[in-house]
Amino acid sequence: MVFYNFIKNYYTKMTITQLKYVLSVAEYQNFTVAAEHSFVTQPTLSMQIQKLEDALNVQIFNRSKKPIELTEIGKKIVEQAKIIVNESNRISDIVDQQKGFIGGEFKLGIIPTVMPTLLPMFLNNFTKKYPKVKLIIEELTTDEIIRKLTDGHIDAGLAATPLENESIIEKPLYYEPFVGLIPKNHRLSNQKNITTEALEIEDILLLEDGHCFKDSVINLCSTHKIDNKKGFQLASGSFDTLIKLSKEGLGMTLLPYLHTLDLNEEDKSNLRDFTNPPPAREVSLIYHKSQLKMQLIEALKNTIDGIVRGAISFSDVKIISPLPKK
Repeated sequence: MVFYNFIKNYYTKMTITQLKYVLSVAEYQNFTVAAEHSFVTQPTLSMQIQKLEDALNVQIFNRSKKPIELTEIGKKIVEQAKIIVNESNRISDIVDQQKGFIGGEFKLGIIPTVMPTLLPMFLNNFTKKYPKVKLIIEELTTDEIIRKLTDGHIDAGLAATPLENESIIEKPLYYEPFVGLIPKNHRLSNQKNITTEALEIEDILLLEDGHCFKDSVINLCSTHKIDNKKGFQLASGSFDTLIKLSKEGLGMTLLPYLHTLDLNEEDKSNLRDFTNPPPAREVSLIYHKSQLKMQLIEALKNTIDGIVRGAISFSDVKIISPLPKK
């Protein structure tokens, strides 16, 4: 209570810009890097933070530490600053919402296994339809998307769902079946279709940790323990690498359906569909429940819906969770 009275008494002595600079330094733990991300010179940023500290008569950062650390009072100020800055941003969002304006900056996070296939399908269409929108796109893991949505650093994300997070709203866009890529001379290569029961986790080339698609594949298999019998350990973030290794006979792999469309004819001959209903991932547009840029959310969703409806339309599928087994 004492701290909040302290903030109330000094509130008129601070500016939103100063609080944004504080949040930037707290995030990057470096004045120079924070200034670069704030698009100001380092002396300007440092001077404004010093002014704020003088007005409040406290030290927010311990500058003797490398990297820079927050003081105890600094930690409390940063938590309150996040709320104040986010609320100030919401004012313009409320006005735009009321006017029905579709424009301004919109930050979108996309998971790596969706970015290369979905983004080229809708980006050009969206930017032409909504020229007043400045779309800022970042490739992020699911955990990073959730964290940045919660912190207000991005407005929405494209990720595999369900995520079972009460703070996150999920708007499903499409269901994408898994497809097996099975090299010649593999034990399953003579099968026209494959079943989940036939999968052996130690026989599947997987993406590196942090990719939700890896967790989905592990969830798909009846045994989740990975015994490395291949004689090598792989940590790849690329489906292209998995495809090349599979072609060399080093194991089978599973691909999302959209990743199979651009394969050459030789590689397509090694594809095997699952028996019905095929395992699939649900890809959704997600955003925080406090998000106010709903005009933009709907515009983005409608654009993607219109594009993917003609490219991928599967409904009789079995959704596989992207969450790691506990």
